[in-house]
Amino acid sequence: MQFKLFFRILAVTLSIVTYQTSFAETTDQSAAFTKAADGYFNFYFPNYPSMATELGIHAWDEKLEDYSKNTIEYQINTLHRFEAEIDAISPETLDEQTQGDRALVLNDIRSKLLTLETIRPWEKNPDTYSSGITNSAFLIIKRNFAPVNDRLRVLIAREKLMPIVLQEARENLKNPPYIFTEIALEQLPDVISFFTNDVPAAFSDATDPDLKKQFNDSNASVIRALQDYQQWLKKDVLPHSYGDFRIGKTAFIQKLKYDEMVDTPLDKLLAINEKDMRKNQRDYIRIAHEIDPSKNPRQILVDLNYPVPGQVLSAYKAKFNNLIRFIKDKKIITIPSDVQPIMEETPPFERAIVTASMETPGPFEPTAVEAYFNVTLPDATWNKQKIMEYMPNFSDPALNNTSIHEAYPGHYVQFLWLHQVHDRIRQILGALTNDEGWAHYCEQMILDEGFATPEYGISEQEAKLMRLRQLSAALWRNARFVVGIKMHTGQMTFQQAVDFFVNEGYQSRVIGIMEAKRAASDPTYLYYTLGKLEILKLRKDLEKKEGAAFNLQQFHDDFMKQGHPPIKIVRKALMHDDSKVL
Repeated sequence: MQFKLFFRILAVTLSIVTYQTSFAETTDQSAAFTKAADGYFNFYFPNYPSMATELGIHAWDEKLEDYSKNTIEYQINTLHRFEAEIDAISPETLDEQTQGDRALVLNDIRSKLLTLETIRPWEKNPDTYSSGITNSAFLIIKRNFAPVNDRLRVLIAREKLMPIVLQEARENLKNPPYIFTEIALEQLPDVISFFTNDVPAAFSDATDPDLKKQFNDSNASVIRALQDYQQWLKKDVLPHSYGDFRIGKTAFIQKLKYDEMVDTPLDKLLAINEKDMRKNQRDYIRIAHEIDPSKNPRQILVDLNYPVPGQVLSAYKAKFNNLIRFIKDKKIITIPSDVQPIMEETPPFERAIVTASMETPGPFEPTAVEAYFNVTLPDATWNKQKIMEYMPNFSDPALNNTSIHEAYPGHYVQFLWLHQVHDRIRQILGALTNDEGWAHYCEQMILDEGFATPEYGISEQEAKLMRLRQLSAALWRNARFVVGIKMHTGQMTFQQAVDFFVNEGYQSRVIGIMEAKRAASDPTYLYYTLGKLEILKLRKDLEKKEGAAFNLQQFHDDFMKQGHPPIKIVRKALMHDDSKVL
């Protein structure tokens, strides 16, 4: 008995020692990761100052991205150093939350290295420079995060660096793809107009005469530099733009892995999307024939009624209220705040690029914390024909679909939840399969859960039109899925991509051309459909695992509590396993 007691005490003592050793190792490794992550962000913000501004961190508002060869080489070397440091920290020594944070930081580093070393937009894409500096100015003027004179001061500092950026473009660009140079030239008239008209208008209330003089000088210098850049691209670069825009299969796979944590083979991804697209096509044709069998199915959504321009904002407001009531009645998701976004017309400097958008502050924004739902109404100078062509964007089904995607329970609700996440890494880093996947998932989910019913003022015919609009948006994103992969892996030409949007995505040829151009510079813009399908699979798998205990609101709330990382991280937190995302 004494021997048995001795060995029992010894076993307990050893287990305590092992636990203490393991706990000490975990604590040490967590501290090591925190230190490495802090070091990375201390490098990140000064080197990507526009991103810092967007996040609401204003310490680097006077800085601008540096594209000099020395800086690019420094960034690459530093990123490799952080990659090695964080990779050396074993994930097994970290708790589940920190494991996810480690994956986010490590993949962000690897994505930036892939961009700098392999995809190389700084060497191939002229629009990187002209649109880049435009965005850096836009971020200063779009929110009143400081008094107007203070914001003008930091804008002047940025503007003084902009001609240098455009000079760096001349030194860096080597045989860009024709389509990239063409897109840059298409964008430049609006870019120049932005600095000529919109930026001065944004600071019309500035009162400091010395600052106003400095701004006149710096802004005029930027406009001249952009005009020179435009002429240089047109005369010297465009005729010699023979480069290939395709990033290739290997880089595509890596980008998907680093940005979205998806490692499913591309042929399997295409098969998954194909199945979803064919179902959406069948449903679209069936519902269109139910609505009006005498019409071309693609014409039905074009021929709908819409409000007069002066009633669009109030029409959106009514949609918001109706959706909020439905979400609360049916317990779809917890809405963390009763404060609704402020409804307003889109600011002049954004009207060329958006019809409706949700403008939310960065998670670290201390002052300008309002969220705006911006709507671009017809311009007073437009003729009657142009207004008639534009207003179908505000048909009743379109208003509902946009309200779901942008606000309730889409982007705005996710923004509200992000402020409940007390994890700096997850506030800074995220994935588009989560952000856009969630909003796209909501378009379908809200209808699946029964929103389009007389209880919420929607007739049977109106419900069919809403479903048709949702399917149209889904097919548009299904087409992106295929085009992004096939264009960048050499399986589809530009013209074939345009035709695919028309024939399989049920979009107009004008939209097809715009989307094929976007695919050239945004290869993984499959993230809308990819994210939606990942969320649907996670929900289905969790329902199967939990059975009768599954609760939809709890699922959505738990999803939001993770921040907005790749779905793989959310999946592990909810399923507590490493099962496949697709």
